[in-house]
Amino acid sequence: MNLQRRSFLRASGVALALPALNACADESSGKTDRTASPRRMLCICAPLGLHPDYFFPSQTGKDYQLSPYLEILRDHRSDFTVISGLAHAGMGSSFAHQASASFLTGAPGAGRPGFRNTISLDQLCAQHIGTETRFPSLSLSGEGAGGLSWTRTGALIAADNSPSRVFARLFLEGDPGQVQSRIRSLEDGRSILDDVHDQAHSILTELGTEDRSKLDEYLTSVRELEQRMIKDQSWASKPKPQVAVEAPKDIPNVADLIGRTRLLFDLSHLALQTDSTRLITIMLAGSSFAPPIEGVSLGHHDLSHHGRDPGKLAQLKIVEEETMKTVRDLLGKLKQSQEADGTLLDHTTVFLGSNLGDGSSHSTKNLPVLLAGGNFQHGQHLAFDPENPPPLCNLFVNMIQSLGIPADTFGTSTGTLTGLASRTQ
Repeated sequence: MNLQRRSFLRASGVALALPALNACADESSGKTDRTASPRRMLCICAPLGLHPDYFFPSQTGKDYQLSPYLEILRDHRSDFTVISGLAHAGMGSSFAHQASASFLTGAPGAGRPGFRNTISLDQLCAQHIGTETRFPSLSLSGEGAGGLSWTRTGALIAADNSPSRVFARLFLEGDPGQVQSRIRSLEDGRSILDDVHDQAHSILTELGTEDRSKLDEYLTSVRELEQRMIKDQSWASKPKPQVAVEAPKDIPNVADLIGRTRLLFDLSHLALQTDSTRLITIMLAGSSFAPPIEGVSLGHHDLSHHGRDPGKLAQLKIVEEETMKTVRDLLGKLKQSQEADGTLLDHTTVFLGSNLGDGSSHSTKNLPVLLAGGNFQHGQHLAFDPENPPPLCNLFVNMIQSLGIPADTFGTSTGTLTGLASRTQ
């Protein structure tokens, strides 16, 4: 078996990409390939914002006290930077929700007549590093086709909100009939790992301890993701129970928005781990549906427009805490995935933010920003004056440069973000 050239486990209709292994050596030299791991970027937008009182710390610098939401990320404190006081130039509360169109572009005037968008952060990066992977980028959404990615001509790149379709794009191959057959097998509870078991076992016997652990962890992640996908889809085909009571009124439909977020995060982890892509954007769900979370009876959109109502704020906190838990788990998976020169989190810039600084007032000032992983020195709260904010695009210049892409400007930037240092030059 030629480990040097193997990057997939293959069976009919399946091409399961493998994570980078130390055994993938230069055949002529016989030395393990320890070249620098590729740099990646994952951008996430919470379109209804994150309540500022629960998100932002009261203190600045490295010794700040964790806020209620950041307390959930305590184990990763040294892996992230929280940033307050940023905003996109030229945005106003009149078109706050439409501002999501400019979240990764920084183009002023979203929602106004005659607005034309510009290229998004990920697509600019894809022009430089997108050809190095099977998928130049992935645009994902927790709900609907609205995403965060825009071409250089200002056209929206439709986001994929189906975990099964994304999984098929990542791991299934063959003609449409073969792919559909594979999807049906997943729905029937059969794993794609069943058909590549012998190949995987053969490879495992040839690997060292570190590589065996890495491959076993990866295959376990694939199996767990399949099982969650099956559970997520199974409800759509199950008949609803019949009850002998009058239907209640004014109760919104229930959708597992948090579960969908977890699926998209797990898919993103696998896509990055297998180097299927190095650039991913995710628009989280932000709808009127009430998520099936204990203690929550109102829709997420309604809760975000709380008007300082204590009851709504209490429910909003529950929903947003669950969202932060999915972020915690994503960071954990990235950090647990070892690479030759560090972890997947070390080489992946994770950017979480929103087009809304306050969903209730529709403010587009003081946007919530969390930057984790990647080539940055973390563990601090960077605070700027929300009344005289530096452009969020300044941070985007830092992020572009962290991928090894030469750039001095992006969008409405005026430079790089002060106080954010790189780990290496």
